[in-house]
Amino acid sequence: MLVHRQPVVLAIEDESAQREIIRYNLEADGFRVVTAEDGEEGLLLAIEETPDLILLDWMLPKVSGIEVCRQLKARPETRNIPVIMLSARSEDLDKVRGLETGADDYIVKPYSVLELMARLRTQLRRTRPSSVGERLAFGDIVLDSAEHRVYRAGQPVSLGPTEFRLLSTMMEKPGRVWTREQLLDHVWGRDIYIETRTIDVHVGRLRKALMQNGGEDPIRTVRGTGYALG
Repeated sequence: MLVHRQPVVLAIEDESAQREIIRYNLEADGFRVVTAEDGEEGLLLAIEETPDLILLDWMLPKVSGIEVCRQLKARPETRNIPVIMLSARSEDLDKVRGLETGADDYIVKPYSVLELMARLRTQLRRTRPSSVGERLAFGDIVLDSAEHRVYRAGQPVSLGPTEFRLLSTMMEKPGRVWTREQLLDHVWGRDIYIETRTIDVHVGRLRKALMQNGGEDPIRTVRGTGYALG
């Protein structure tokens, strides 16, 4: 069975009832949810977990949501993670302040779960399209994440589950150089220990599969670092 790495959402929310509503609905929709009760814990988890998206309450103990957002967007390792700010503040000036601090979206409490899920998926469609079933294309390679199929120059490409996840990860950000450690985190997850040289084996298999009907090698090896698509 082909298994995707679950998209990870970090919910930084001090109200336990809200946290549980978020957790229940996101987990039911196939997400892995990590939660924090205050801004300080949220900042630590953002670095440790490198989530695909962060739901951030404005009013938080220890470190406010606005300050958390500012720090997240100032750090290279977290600045590209989309942040959806949740707040009871409904004035236009508050919304502007949240967005100017770096939030990618702003939702006023109380909100509907349907609206939250729709906006969350909109952000993921921009940053991690395969997690919401988008069709990805790079050159003559097409990856259909909903049907778990890959084509090159119109011909089907047979990939194992790991090679599919590797290709999906690299196709979401063509040109980006991925270190072996980053690929391990994204493809296998942080809780599984394997040697980094295992990446080289699977990249070799992916290359062979993509070139089985001819064509140039689309995967670039960056000596001493890792790999990139294109």
